[in-house]
Amino acid sequence: MLIKDALKDRIILITGGGTGLGKSMARTFLTLGARVVIASRNESRLQEAAEQLCSDTGGEVLAIPCDVRKYRQVEDCLQQILSEWGQLDVLVNNAAGNFISPTEYLSPRAFDVVVDIVLRGTSNCTLTLGKYWINNQIPGIILNIVTTYAWTGSGYVVPSAAAKAGVLAMTRSLACEWGKYGIRSNAIAPGPFPTQGAWDRLFPEEMAPYVDPLENIPLKRTGKHEELANLAAYLVSPYAEYINGEVITIDGGEWLYGAGEFNKLDRVPKELWETLAKNRKNV
Repeated sequence: MLIKDALKDRIILITGGGTGLGKSMARTFLTLGARVVIASRNESRLQEAAEQLCSDTGGEVLAIPCDVRKYRQVEDCLQQILSEWGQLDVLVNNAAGNFISPTEYLSPRAFDVVVDIVLRGTSNCTLTLGKYWINNQIPGIILNIVTTYAWTGSGYVVPSAAAKAGVLAMTRSLACEWGKYGIRSNAIAPGPFPTQGAWDRLFPEEMAPYVDPLENIPLKRTGKHEELANLAAYLVSPYAEYINGEVITIDGGEWLYGAGEFNKLDRVPKELWETLAKNRKNV
């Protein structure tokens, strides 16, 4: 999507960067010339991802174990980056946790697990990096990965919906408050993008007779990782310097399709439409 070296000299931290969409974004950023820090709790998986990304792209990757729920660990992560590379330009808040469940089945602990990773983790990273950028007069960039139900809400994923709504509010609020420091804050709201592990938790095989993730997507397919990664690369690039406080949806039209009152009429067979058309002519 972008020209060669579009992200040259940028150092980007991606939380949850060892797997899934985080890893895919890291790969794209590296091919465009950035140096990338990937952070997550799983050290062995993180190191494996770093080695693979370096081998695939020839880029520089720094893997730092970090639990974003713990502020001190986030501060230590920043210090390691500065010690190793001397700067940090972009924060991608991608770390998340989610599962489907009737809300009345949830324990307080289950609720806390999701909210702590998504909302507390994002706030910990954002505050740490924001203070660093403001104190050093650095025009940083924040990119948050949210979801379309951050503004619509959704049953059966209430902890995630509540947490992502908080992240979206933080995105827009800081775009206003920190814009004067040259800090841009934006978000991406992805629809279904299959990832190992997370996909199985959200669409377990037992649910197949009841839930078809393609049913509400007008394009009738899930997203490709490179599609989201290209969008993320644009938003953290110099080409997007006047985009601030926005959430960009990339879901094949899913949330709009679900919102439209008559969109489910797609299910009506052609023969019935023809019959109705003939009846109208006779009126």
